[in-house]
Amino acid sequence: MAEPFPFSAIVGQDEMKLAILATAIDPRIGGVLVFGDRGTGKSTAVRALAALLPPIRVVVACRYNCDPAEPFAECPDCAASRTSSARSPRSALVPVPVVDLPLGATEDRVVGALDLERALAQGVKAFEPGLLARANRGYLYIDEVNLLEDHLVDLLIDVAASGENVVEREGLSVRHPARFVLVGSGNPEEGELRPQLLDRFGLSVEVKTPQDLDVRVEVVRRRDAFESDPAGFVAQWAKEDARTRRRIVAGRNRLASVEVPDSTRALAARLCTVLGTDGLRGDLTLMRAARALAALEGDAEVGAAHLRRMAAPALRHRLRRNPLDDAGSTVRVERAVADLLGA
Repeated sequence: MAEPFPFSAIVGQDEMKLAILATAIDPRIGGVLVFGDRGTGKSTAVRALAALLPPIRVVVACRYNCDPAEPFAECPDCAASRTSSARSPRSALVPVPVVDLPLGATEDRVVGALDLERALAQGVKAFEPGLLARANRGYLYIDEVNLLEDHLVDLLIDVAASGENVVEREGLSVRHPARFVLVGSGNPEEGELRPQLLDRFGLSVEVKTPQDLDVRVEVVRRRDAFESDPAGFVAQWAKEDARTRRRIVAGRNRLASVEVPDSTRALAARLCTVLGTDGLRGDLTLMRAARALAALEGDAEVGAAHLRRMAAPALRHRLRRNPLDDAGSTVRVERAVADLLGA
């Protein structure tokens, strides 16, 4: 298996990296949408995530990555095993799954289907899990998400909302956990994302081609060094990635104790009101993202500084078009943040 590019070695793209780290601290934020130019490191950052995240504990041989500490969220296989045996299931540590959903994937491949081999050889109706099962407790990555077929968009919306995949076909009726962080990337020039799916992403980041000469040179230098000696380059950045991993673990442990004062909640609500975001999902996502940032940085309380840094990713994709204001959504958010929270 090819070595992924080290997360810590990615030059610039600070907003994208921060958004990914926030979802690693609190997956309830709801995923990350990365829109921007081709060749700006969108997929590189997502693939670097797998090597960065702390491993998870799963039931040995479970096809759904079930957590042995959470029997209430287990799959049909683990439920049957628990019923037939009084012993606790064996567990093991495995890397966090980061699963690619190809644009040409069929619905059967995504949700799962009848295991034809067993059906023909043994006459048994058995379920063959799909990509959603493999992504449980991990990340589901969709490159060119704005080109995804409509029926798969509808399917993902349902599963992302419920955290459960329901398959009823060919005489099968299967339910299994499918809790994953959805990460999508794309180029806005190739088409817009359907509003229903856009709303399911907690954070949206914009990635642009760097214009600073020194940054461009450094990007090319590091990429060239990685391609010349992948193992050596990864080893060179291993210490920095390990430091980031420790920050994630500490942030997760700290998250529940981070306080959110009512004054901060009021600031977030005022910001969303001024921007005219639909519903309350923007308020909730902004607060979760700001709390995750505070936990990541070791702060005991969420303040205006955390809201300021997470406002654009949490809100830019939730704004209605304003015919009287031709400024982009990022500019509108930054303007509102400056007015309410200061520069």
